[in-house]
Amino acid sequence: MMAGEAARIPLWRTVVFALSALPVTAVAAALLIYLPPHLATRLGVSLGVVAGVWFIARMIDIGLDPILGMLMDRTRTRIGRYRPWMLLGAPILSLGIAMLFFAPVGITKAYMVGWLLVLYVGLSILSLAPPAWAATIARTYDARSRIFGVMAIVAIVALLVTLSIPAFTGQVLKLTDADAVHAMGAFLAVLTPVAVGLAVWLTPDPVNPDKSAIPKLAIGDLAAVLKKPNLLRLYAAQMAMVLGPGWMSSIFLFFAKDFMHFTGGQASVLLMFYVVAGLLGAPTVAWLATRIGKHRAIMVVAIGYSLGLLTVLLPPKGVFWASVPVNLWCGFCGAGFELTIRSMLADVADEARLQDGHDRMSLIFSLNTAGSKVASGVAIIISYPLLQYLGYAPRLGHANSAAAIRGLGLTFVSGPIACVILGAVCMIGWKLTAARHAEIRAALDARDAAAALGIEGQAIADAAAVAHGVEAA
Repeated sequence: MMAGEAARIPLWRTVVFALSALPVTAVAAALLIYLPPHLATRLGVSLGVVAGVWFIARMIDIGLDPILGMLMDRTRTRIGRYRPWMLLGAPILSLGIAMLFFAPVGITKAYMVGWLLVLYVGLSILSLAPPAWAATIARTYDARSRIFGVMAIVAIVALLVTLSIPAFTGQVLKLTDADAVHAMGAFLAVLTPVAVGLAVWLTPDPVNPDKSAIPKLAIGDLAAVLKKPNLLRLYAAQMAMVLGPGWMSSIFLFFAKDFMHFTGGQASVLLMFYVVAGLLGAPTVAWLATRIGKHRAIMVVAIGYSLGLLTVLLPPKGVFWASVPVNLWCGFCGAGFELTIRSMLADVADEARLQDGHDRMSLIFSLNTAGSKVASGVAIIISYPLLQYLGYAPRLGHANSAAAIRGLGLTFVSGPIACVILGAVCMIGWKLTAARHAEIRAALDARDAAAALGIEGQAIADAAAVAHGVEAA
């Protein structure tokens, strides 16, 4: 599939492919927003233990991502490069969901760590394969903005449905928060194989014809990737922009119920407003990226997001509709973070392939996923012990001291603002523009075309690179 073809991917096929993002986004949100508070309140696990278990599982799991990335880069099967991995990841993720969202009272640390690792293995596979796969079917600068934008929109729909479950069970059915967690678990366990199955069935999985681009499975691949300044900058931005919203998400229910005096159902409805705004925010940011550049688009939405968070403590407590505008605004801006960085990663992966002669797309995305996991783990390992240090106890609810409640509010806004602004700073001075990427893509397309004809791809790419003024390997 050449660049011109990638730019004309039918919308229906893009949407079907984007279904692969459904379980990842929905599970990640439920895992961060609902499951830790459920363990800390309904199952009697302390904040410190929950934070420690999450961090331990994340740190163990992180080492898996680069290995998966290198294996995916070398995978060539009769059914494609990424399909086998998707088919493997779906049942693993569903099993982990079932064991954690239906965990019994009195579970041990070993139980939590073990099943979190199982869930994270499935989540790792399904987090890594779709964006790397997307980068192979959409090759141009703007086409990638579009496909990652559609993936973000579809993921937002899944997140909206997931968040509607506790809102419905609490506000309409008058069930407990524990019932809501169980309902989410059942929904996610069934959604995962269905969404992944449709994406695998109906999406082409092209294999690069240039066999010389297949990297050897070696630790040197990590060094080759981590010495790229543009990649390091994107990894830093991704970690900052995951840590900020992740920090906020991990304590959102505590903030909404105990600081703002909302019920659990109202808190879930507020999250739905946040997510619905992303349905407009994701395509808007994708469009903006094609007009002013991806790096500038990230800086714009990061500033807007931070300005919105500055107002989150201002609405009167207990007045639900007064808190809706800031949630809409932050949801609109926040929808653009990950989709834009992923699109930029694909562009830098092309640049790295032209320079080194090796296709390390999966490894590059795997390190980004690993960085995101570090950030999400750090979000809990910082925010939960910090709240405990400030005297806040989830079981006390409104009975917490005034100082503890005030500390909860300040913790909720200060960390996310600092992190998101740091992510925007990483974009200053970015050089890989649409014009620069078009030159890189032309050289790579020449190499792939030559390889398909049995000609030495590297030599052709070098000639094309010289013609376009781009440095090749």
